[in-house]
Amino acid sequence: MLGWQQPPELCDVPVPEPGPGEVLIKIAGAGACHSDLHVMEWPEGPWPLPFTLGHENAGWVEDVGAGVDGFAAGDAVAVCGPWGCGRCRECRRGHETLCERMGRSGVWSGGLGRDGGMAESMLVPDARLLVALDGLDPRDAAPLTDAALTPYHAIKRSLPLLVPGSTAVLIGIGGLGHLGVQIARALSPARVVAVDLSAEKLRLASAVGAHETVRSGPGAAEAIRELTHGLGAELVVDFVGADATMALAAAAVRRGGDAAIVGLGGGALRYALGTLPFDATLTTPYWGTGAELGEVLALARAGAITAHTQHFPLDRVEEAYAALRDGTLDGRAVICP
Repeated sequence: MLGWQQPPELCDVPVPEPGPGEVLIKIAGAGACHSDLHVMEWPEGPWPLPFTLGHENAGWVEDVGAGVDGFAAGDAVAVCGPWGCGRCRECRRGHETLCERMGRSGVWSGGLGRDGGMAESMLVPDARLLVALDGLDPRDAAPLTDAALTPYHAIKRSLPLLVPGSTAVLIGIGGLGHLGVQIARALSPARVVAVDLSAEKLRLASAVGAHETVRSGPGAAEAIRELTHGLGAELVVDFVGADATMALAAAAVRRGGDAAIVGLGGGALRYALGTLPFDATLTTPYWGTGAELGEVLALARAGAITAHTQHFPLDRVEEAYAALRDGTLDGRAVICP
């Protein structure tokens, strides 16, 4: 990123050298995320420019700085996305997404304020942010660090509700949503209902395990109510975050259920008595923890989840973002330098 409200440019930059505690990664794959599009569209971002995009990253250890042990050159690793300070109470509990210093440092992650993975190499500031892949292909594992980790975190927190006979509704079957369908199936006995405007996306949802599909639109809430005998769903996860999908989430959740807004579509939901059914909870889960990333990778190794990916070389990154913006991707775009 060289400027706000400008498309990214392909540039030559020096290969960084790892200092104490740091690890240099040879990038195998970097996922292209809707968050990148939002970053490009900001009138003015919170971080100094320039920096390299790419916050879904995996590859091989290329070099390590002084004091790093447990990793050696050639090890295949995934990079945990949220980068906290590592010292505050929340970070020490493993909740780097809740880092108490995140707002003050202004840096959230590689690709979001610091140089990310859409390059041949990436500098990771601390080895604690790496998770061994143990046999997974890093090109296909890269999206698991966000596109799978984020829905995993959102669904896992509601697992007590997802008992036999329950329903989970997932709105938006894109990069996150198609993995969310698989995660809900892997973690719970709930009936999984996928919602999207696109018939192609709904076919993908069925192919990866959705029990039911519903076409998004004015009749979607009523269709979900019919599937749940008028009660609504125990969990609704909105991977879009637009006005219409947030309203659908509120209309589709049952009493005592959870409505989780994950997507960054810029929507709003007027919250007042009656917006949600009684005792329903509205949450905004964010990314996931390093421990949860390890659990996501274990699901992938077991064959319980598989990211549908389309690979693009680095010089076709604009094509990948165009397909992401147009909604024509089958799953997730991965930039493979």
